[in-house]
Amino acid sequence: MATRQRALIVDDEPDIRELLEITLGRMKLDTRSARNVKEAREWLAREPFDLCLTDMRLPDGTGLDLVQHIQQRHPQVPVAMITAYGSLDTAIHALKAGAFDFLTKPVDLARLRELVATALRLRAPEDPSLPVDSRLLGESPPMRELRKQIHKLARSQAPVYISGESGSGKELVARLIHEQGPRNEQPFVPVNCGAIPSELMESEFFGHKKGSFTGAIEDKQGLFQAANSGTLFLDEVADLPLAMQVKLLRAIQEKAIRTVGGQQEQVVDVRVLCATHKDLAAEVAAGRFRQDLYYRLNVIELRVPPLRERREDIPAIAEVVLKRLADSSGLPAARLTPEALDKLKNYRFPGNVRELENMLERAYTLCEDDQIQARDLRLADACGAAETGEASLAQIDNLEDYLEDLERKLIMQALEETRWNRTAAAQRLGLTFRSMRYRLKKLGID
Repeated sequence: MATRQRALIVDDEPDIRELLEITLGRMKLDTRSARNVKEAREWLAREPFDLCLTDMRLPDGTGLDLVQHIQQRHPQVPVAMITAYGSLDTAIHALKAGAFDFLTKPVDLARLRELVATALRLRAPEDPSLPVDSRLLGESPPMRELRKQIHKLARSQAPVYISGESGSGKELVARLIHEQGPRNEQPFVPVNCGAIPSELMESEFFGHKKGSFTGAIEDKQGLFQAANSGTLFLDEVADLPLAMQVKLLRAIQEKAIRTVGGQQEQVVDVRVLCATHKDLAAEVAAGRFRQDLYYRLNVIELRVPPLRERREDIPAIAEVVLKRLADSSGLPAARLTPEALDKLKNYRFPGNVRELENMLERAYTLCEDDQIQARDLRLADACGAAETGEASLAQIDNLEDYLEDLERKLIMQALEETRWNRTAAAQRLGLTFRSMRYRLKKLGID
């Protein structure tokens, strides 16, 4: 007979302890109870636990003291904090300290059962069977640290703000946090916030009822419903209009949404991860992003390093990309010459890994004898000059041609970084969409 899983309940109120014991007992868990931090530590020293539920206010300390103790001595035990209703700041402090999740009083039993079930699906951090994901390449110190942080954050339900430059792999990082966590069998729903027209945004996020507006010919599920029990990844979250930011904040705080045209709120259980290539703190300071939403999303920040900070990873990434290109085309694999590899190592890669992949795909098509020469990379001197602002007159035969070539390169880079979303690329370059369309036509870019 399998050993029953065990939970530690820490609360100084007998009624709350009894309620939690009964609820967890019906979920086939063995429970132990403690009235304070001292008793909880004694239980933890005596027996192994699969979960701990603790009140914030305890006679001899706080739940945060217990969270920190468990993080240091028993990191395999997920801890959920029980806070007073409306104590959002307390809950955020608990998540930052390492709590798995939080509940508010009065305790919603359905939400409690959901939280317990999710926590019990966690794998122990020492699990040797956990695979190293081959999609996150590189053995440089920044990448080893990133992998360690991903594994740690996968064990939490805290919102994570993934910062990093365009093309650095923010969506992949979000996907790995989801896949290594307890929600991995549930949906991972990515959404590019900059690609949704503002007038359709509320319907896209929360869904709508048939007849709620012109064109609503049937009920439609929103992104929150699609991600229920799983993870919603908000890419380019800084592009959300202020009106939508208010609605998003409420949905995250209340864990409930209302469809457009609907009368009743729907409870949703969604972990929110977000990312942007912009400086979100600067967007707050400029008044373009709500401070309260920023604090709610940025409980934990995870920075993805740009490629130029881990140049030693370039050969390994290039090798994998070239093998993938060969496998998909059915042709022999190409190799980079030492000169070409040296050229790559000395390039700044403003578009990061995505730019490297596009560059290698182009070079693979152009190369001869399965050897990628430096010239096949098309790293014109003008690119380096554009980055440093040090174009030499010796490099320019015709100023108009030089400027046109530079403009084409920058527009192509912006399009590649935004996955050919023309509106987003125009915003990236500080252009109006009309101006962007004119330049695309002038330069013959389709």
